[in-house]
Amino acid sequence: MTKIIIAPDKFKSSLSGLEVCEAIEIGIKKQAPHVQIEKLPLADGGDGTVEVLQYYLNGKMISVEVKDPLGRKVNASYWYSKTKGIAFIEMAAASGIRLLTEYEANPLNTSTYGTGELIKDALDKGVNHIILGIGGSATNDAGIGMAKALGYRFFDKDQNELIGLGKDLKRVKRTDNTRVHPKIKDVKFEVACDVDNPLFGSHGAAYVYASQKGASGPMIEQLDKGLRAFNEMAKKQFQLDLQNIKGAGAAGGLGAGSILFLDARLQSGIELIKNVADFNKKIKTADWIITGEGKLDSQTFSGKVIRGVLDSIEQQNLALFCGSVDLSEEERSRIQIEYIAETSAYAKNLDDSMQSAGKYLKMAAEEFGKKLKVK
Repeated sequence: MTKIIIAPDKFKSSLSGLEVCEAIEIGIKKQAPHVQIEKLPLADGGDGTVEVLQYYLNGKMISVEVKDPLGRKVNASYWYSKTKGIAFIEMAAASGIRLLTEYEANPLNTSTYGTGELIKDALDKGVNHIILGIGGSATNDAGIGMAKALGYRFFDKDQNELIGLGKDLKRVKRTDNTRVHPKIKDVKFEVACDVDNPLFGSHGAAYVYASQKGASGPMIEQLDKGLRAFNEMAKKQFQLDLQNIKGAGAAGGLGAGSILFLDARLQSGIELIKNVADFNKKIKTADWIITGEGKLDSQTFSGKVIRGVLDSIEQQNLALFCGSVDLSEEERSRIQIEYIAETSAYAKNLDDSMQSAGKYLKMAAEEFGKKLKVK
């Protein structure tokens, strides 16, 4: 019997990963009712990850009152599985740019303190594994705000305690960890990180990302100097040079802060989710792997879900189902794809393609089902 694994990402603004799975399964079964299908929806640590975790693990959303990037009270949520002892925390829920207006955005004045409060709440609930998603930040504080919420304290050369803002980085001379949350050392921290920027310099956190967070040219220079000063502190006090660790510059240096303060491991978001899904083991006996996302383009193959599926495939045939395909012939030739379906081919226009994505996916899957040789 032909065995098919359906393992897509979401179709952004149209369908969740599970809805994509279900539409494809319905279409295939119309033409090939006897095939064996297993649905393994995937995500990369960003939008849609909570829904995917919920599919594999029994959990719920926890709402906590925390501080937003500017220190104001805000309700933020994270996903928590009591039975598995796992929490998935999106730093953007408490420290994201989406929480600020255009005029409020200023990474000199923002902090990841609220993210630390979410982590503290999960620690207090007794988790043994925290996955931290770090996309969409409003911050450039190298995680000192997060660390402060967890009991770390930071001092300048005159022994004045610092608040933990982006502008405080250049003044950090010493870290005190005598009041740190006692459970940090017992928890496995993994950070979903799909960028490899260093902490500072022309490719670092400030110069690459701070302008998107409201920083002007002079601010960027100041933030970069702060990240350099932070790294000097880490080298002197902790004997750890964060600069050359891939991903240290992610989320305004939160990648570096997670390593230093949480002993976290930075890992591709899709690899983290594949581990939760036990993906590599489950696909071993499959004849076909079907994956896909809303738009297939050159970015697809750098850290996204489809890239993660490609990295796991051995002898299985690969089919891609996408809303639209924007690849050159050269880019197509780089990967071994046995079948590509583009649902926009069935639609009147882009709006129709997105609004009726489920219907068109079923139609495309029916066509695929006709081609299957059912044993």
